[in-house]
Amino acid sequence: MEILIKILQFFLCFTIIVGLHELGHFLVARLFKIRVEKFYIFFDPWFSLFKFKRGETEYGIGWLPLGGYVKIAGMIDESMDKEQLAQPVRADEFRAKPAWQRFLVMIAGVVVNLVTAVAIYCAVCYTWGDAYFSNEDARWGYTFNEAGHRLGFEDGDRILAIDGEPVDDIRQIVNDLIITEGDRRVSVNRRGSRTELLLPFEELIAFRRDKGYEALLTLRMPFLIDSVVAPTAAALQRGDEIVGITAPGSEEYCEGLDFSGYKAFLQRHAGDTVRLEVLRGGTTFETPVPVSAEGLLGVISASPYTLRTQRYTLFEAIPAGFRKAGRVLASYWEQLKLIVQPRTKMYEELGGFISIGSIFAPQWNWEDFWMKTAFLSIILAVMNIIPIPGLDGGHALFTLWEIVTGRKVSDRVLEAAQWVGLLLILALLLYVNGNDVYRFFLK
Repeated sequence: MEILIKILQFFLCFTIIVGLHELGHFLVARLFKIRVEKFYIFFDPWFSLFKFKRGETEYGIGWLPLGGYVKIAGMIDESMDKEQLAQPVRADEFRAKPAWQRFLVMIAGVVVNLVTAVAIYCAVCYTWGDAYFSNEDARWGYTFNEAGHRLGFEDGDRILAIDGEPVDDIRQIVNDLIITEGDRRVSVNRRGSRTELLLPFEELIAFRRDKGYEALLTLRMPFLIDSVVAPTAAALQRGDEIVGITAPGSEEYCEGLDFSGYKAFLQRHAGDTVRLEVLRGGTTFETPVPVSAEGLLGVISASPYTLRTQRYTLFEAIPAGFRKAGRVLASYWEQLKLIVQPRTKMYEELGGFISIGSIFAPQWNWEDFWMKTAFLSIILAVMNIIPIPGLDGGHALFTLWEIVTGRKVSDRVLEAAQWVGLLLILALLLYVNGNDVYRFFLK
């Protein structure tokens, strides 16, 4: 059932962002009175799942979910319709229009995808707000995984700043560490004093390739008392924090642990009476408390952490949505720059449809769905504006050349470029989806 929910979300998201992308091309083409022969969501080689014709345009849904297209009359595109191009130029064809109009038609899909992402982020901010755990609340620091320890972090470190920029949203910490073009300087509070860590670029790249960012850090849970349930723990009260425990006889002492560490210590001394070091109202005192046969003190612990939510009015949500879209766009662009650097080997992270589908939640959550849709809409925009022949960016680049130089690129060059672009795109699709097959089924 979880896989089915992921698949449904993927197809709904893909239909929305691809449909709107093609709608951008379609509307601008019609604005300039250019004839559009086909409008398809998904590709339709040999047959389509659904189609109808209205006016001069055939609308439909294809069966191959690799994208979508609009077939614009008089344009050299993936249809490679040379027969039409051999006919005399008609006034309602793409090739009959001035370069600036053709340029706008080409970039319209990318613009619509960016506008869609901004609109979704604005709507999400207004409807659900922005929920996050604040770094200000992490007074007890973090517990790090093995990869974090190799970078130089120690359990209990509280991250203060990355490259001099203070950290607020905990989610941003991992993003700042794995998306970088150089070394990172991280300031941490370690046992009450400020410590500077230098994380070399090569180590961060290895950290990312090994997926060390997964569960990199978790908030340390202090041993806070919510309520006392056993008479033997009557010396404790709500709000107390246990900061140290001494075992009887052996004088074994532990301090500075998180809740799980203290719990493990108590279970090793089940049936004994331990001496607790308790922080109450800024002062510390000690008190003996018996440990039950199950290794329990007879108290219920409390969590000091609450999920903060930034709420927005309608007028506040609009700039918040723009800022969120801007951060995602900048972050994804930085990742692309890393991918094209051979020394990083980040190209090994590229994934296809299985990887994309796997980012969706296994249970249906509208907030999460729309956030993922906005994110993928930005990715679709960025990927399409890359100046590769066959993509919008390639078409736009040739048209921009014509606008600047006044010389139109010949049809023969455009046809050759289209073939090169299609081969590059096909090779990329085979590579990224092959990566998926290897990672999910063979590795």
